[in-house]
Amino acid sequence: MTDSDFVAAFEDCSLPEDAFHHRDHIHLAWIYFRDHSLLDALCRFTRGIRRYAAWRGKPDRYHETITLAFLFLIYERMQRGRTATWEEFANANTDLFRRNPSVLAAYYRPETLASDHARLAFTLPDRLP
Repeated sequence: MTDSDFVAAFEDCSLPEDAFHHRDHIHLAWIYFRDHSLLDALCRFTRGIRRYAAWRGKPDRYHETITLAFLFLIYERMQRGRTATWEEFANANTDLFRRNPSVLAAYYRPETLASDHARLAFTLPDRLP
């Protein structure tokens, strides 16, 4: 699937749920940041994730702090690393794909990310990396 096909399937909610895992979220963010301005990419991604989750009957899965924290990490890494391809970016940033502990564990206490507040509103990091 090309990047364009992937984005189109995500945006029209035809992307199967079993084809949209953590790595795919990061890939989608990378595509949006590659193709759009920071603010446009942030809006497209967060709106799209909310729509996709609702379409799949799981609107409560959206987590504002986790989503935005990952997006800003991805954007910052793209700006700093200047990798040309998705594969180069993925290979240079393997910590973004780690699940336990997540890269966010360096920035947030577990109880912060588990809070209702962090789920609903972006919360600044409460740990120094």
